[in-house]
Amino acid sequence: MTLTLTAPQTETQTEATVPTLAPREQEALRHIAAGCTYLQAARQMGLSKHTVDAYLRRIRAKLNINTTAEMTRLAISMGL
Repeated sequence: MTLTLTAPQTETQTEATVPTLAPREQEALRHIAAGCTYLQAARQMGLSKHTVDAYLRRIRAKLNINTTAEMTRLAISMGL
C-alpha cells in the first residue's frame, strides 16, 4: 500500500478548486431549497421537470452532494 501525502491547502487554493454553478443551476437550487418540488420549480422556471432534474444532478456531481438537505444547506450558505 502506498500512502501519498499532500501539503495542506490554503483558503485561496480551496476556493479556486470549488466549481461554480451556472445561473440556471443556482435558480433550480434556490427553488428546491425553498421547498418546491421538481415540477413546481420547473413550472416557475418555464422548463420541464426533467431539465430541473438534470440541473440538480449536475450540482450534486460538481459538489459531491448526495441529499436535498445538503443542497439546502449549500443554498443557504450561498445566500440563495
